[in-house]
Amino acid sequence: MKRIWAAATVVALGAAVATVTSAEAAPSATSSYVPAPVSWRSCAEISLKAQGAECTSVTVPMDYANPGGAKIELAVARVKHTVPAAKYQGVMLVNPGGPGGAGRSMATLGSHVPRQAGDAYDWIGFDPRGVGASKPKLTCDSNYGGYNRPPYVPVTPALENRWHARAKQYAAACAKAGGPLLDHMRTEDSVRDIDSIRQALGAAKINFYGFSYGTYLGQVYATRFPERVRRMVLDGNVNPGRIWYQSNLDQDVAFDRNIKIYFSWLAKQDATFHLGRDGKAVEALYYRQLAALAAKPAGGVIGPAELTDIFLQPGYYIFGWEQVGRAFSNWVLKKDPAGLKKLYDDNNPQTPGSDNNYAVYLAVQCTDALWPDKWSTWSKTNWQVYHKAPFETWGNAWYNVPCRNWGGKAKPAVEVDGAKVPPLLLLSETLDAATPYTGSLEVRRRFPQSVLIEGVNGTTHAGSLFGNACVDGAIADYLATGALPKRVAGIHSDKQCKPLAPPAPGQPALKRSADPSDRLRLQQLISGH
Repeated sequence: MKRIWAAATVVALGAAVATVTSAEAAPSATSSYVPAPVSWRSCAEISLKAQGAECTSVTVPMDYANPGGAKIELAVARVKHTVPAAKYQGVMLVNPGGPGGAGRSMATLGSHVPRQAGDAYDWIGFDPRGVGASKPKLTCDSNYGGYNRPPYVPVTPALENRWHARAKQYAAACAKAGGPLLDHMRTEDSVRDIDSIRQALGAAKINFYGFSYGTYLGQVYATRFPERVRRMVLDGNVNPGRIWYQSNLDQDVAFDRNIKIYFSWLAKQDATFHLGRDGKAVEALYYRQLAALAAKPAGGVIGPAELTDIFLQPGYYIFGWEQVGRAFSNWVLKKDPAGLKKLYDDNNPQTPGSDNNYAVYLAVQCTDALWPDKWSTWSKTNWQVYHKAPFETWGNAWYNVPCRNWGGKAKPAVEVDGAKVPPLLLLSETLDAATPYTGSLEVRRRFPQSVLIEGVNGTTHAGSLFGNACVDGAIADYLATGALPKRVAGIHSDKQCKPLAPPAPGQPALKRSADPSDRLRLQQLISGH
């Protein structure tokens, strides 16, 4: 269950999270560390070579407050601009989200911008600290997301205790694997890393394209270094006022809404899936299957936790709606578990190091902000939300529970302030569940020169550059000339577009702005899958 956290102001919470000002948040800002200039080489990965990418690494301090101490390496890739020097617009750093998403492949993102508007930039993908090809790579227990996990909803003390034991063991494994690195995995550390990459590239300013958690990384960078920001595209905006405990609960409500939308879509396609003729019937069938799988997992491995994880994907994206529906239909009607098992295995590998995304997710979010100390607080708020939104609430809670025993030290969240930041472009679909729309409204408020484009009533998360001409054309205009739609008064979006359309079984897929298989692979990187 690989999430990209967000926030919507829909759940009343019993715990407040403190914030600090940007000046207080970066005591290491006076670090005298200056990285060495980069030296580019051929990339080892065939996929990057095929796109003409070059690779390098940037050495940075583990702790910027101690620049002479231990060092780590950031893996970086570049696809160079193809325009004449006079039309060159600088470096464009890209972050796919997570936190924990490997980002070097995002160096190829420029080819997906319409009208060749990306050709004027050097596109820079990088694996954040602890991630992917960066060194060290944080991995704790590659089997943690495997099969035979308890059901998520702790209806008995025994189930609750099993999850607590699992979470505590994983946190202990990460403390052993990560050691001192765990105290230096906050978003602020990655912000300093971005600035070190900027210096190593010899750039006075950066352009930045962030998806999901990457929008928060961009917000904090812009808060810390507003004078070093040229242009930013932030797609699927994290609410900076809800970091991070509150955002998990907010997200639960949004995913419950979106799964109901998906169930209704399945019902409209009853001639294909035969799961029920209205959304409530499909929903009831889903929950009956959860109960049945607790007693007898599909194929011996797909229990209620695994089925929840499989259905989480349609809550994020319209891409894959048909595949999940067919796999579920084949199980319900034919008792064939193969489709469900393949979907789970594809998104949850248990090979060595496969927990890297999750380990880094925890390493960042467990220390990025303060979490409730008492389990009674967690239990009370999650049960309150569960009774309104049962689909994802407890799965989400157990995903984050290792933060209660995390080895790194948590600090108050950064106070994001975009008052001095140049104009930037915000994107969101109205019913995005991973980063609910209220987060984009809050970012728009804090960045008074920003402009928000809304995919009206769409459910897709961070879906830019997938062929929506209204959205992608605005991105191209902004990257080409800096032109943005006019900001309008009020608490709402500044430009409205039709959203990405849900699939129609048996019909051709959405026409995308570049090679579909390559762009879908990038979308999987964005989702953390």
